[in-house]
Order: sequence, then C-alpha cells, then structure tokens
Amino acid sequence: MYKEMTARLSDILIKEYGVKRLPVRKGDNVMIMRGDYAGHEGEIVEVNLKKRRIHVDGVTRTKADGSTVFVPIHPSKVMITKLNLSDKWRKKIIERRKK
Repeated sequence: MYKEMTARLSDILIKEYGVKRLPVRKGDNVMIMRGDYAGHEGEIVEVNLKKRRIHVDGVTRTKADGSTVFVPIHPSKVMITKLNLSDKWRKKIIERRKK
C-alpha cells in the first residue's frame, strides 16, 4: 500500500538525487498536475494510507453548513517540488534507489 503512495519528483530534484519517484510524506511541497486544482502548489498536511489520498494545504472545499474540508487528492496526480528530509529513513530510501 505504501508503494502506491509515490509521486514524481520535479526535474531539478531528479537531477539532484538521481531518483524519479518517491513516496509522499507529510511536509513535502507538491504541485498538483491534474484535476480542478491543477497548478496549485502547497505543503502536504496529511497522508491517508487507508484511502490512498493526500491533503494539500490550501486545497479546500466549503461544505453546505459553511465548514471547510480538505479535498482528497491521489498522489499520482501531484509532483514533489521540495522534499522533507527530516528523518534518516528517507535518506536511506534515496541512497538505495540511486542509479
């Protein structure tokens, strides 16, 4: 299931790290490439592994009662523009996948 939560890296990050796709994490900055919110860029606020969706900061919808909720987006529809490298596990994944 974690494997299905991967997203493409931007061209700059591909050249820098030598990896094309990585699993999305909370704290990554992404650009939405498809759908109603295409072109929007923001930080990942939540990753829902059960529903296989992510929530991006600023991508909200107003409900009928006036409250706002995040719009769930599939990770394959986004491109990672900035990585969150705060933990050692992500660095190990990059080193392992490097070509």
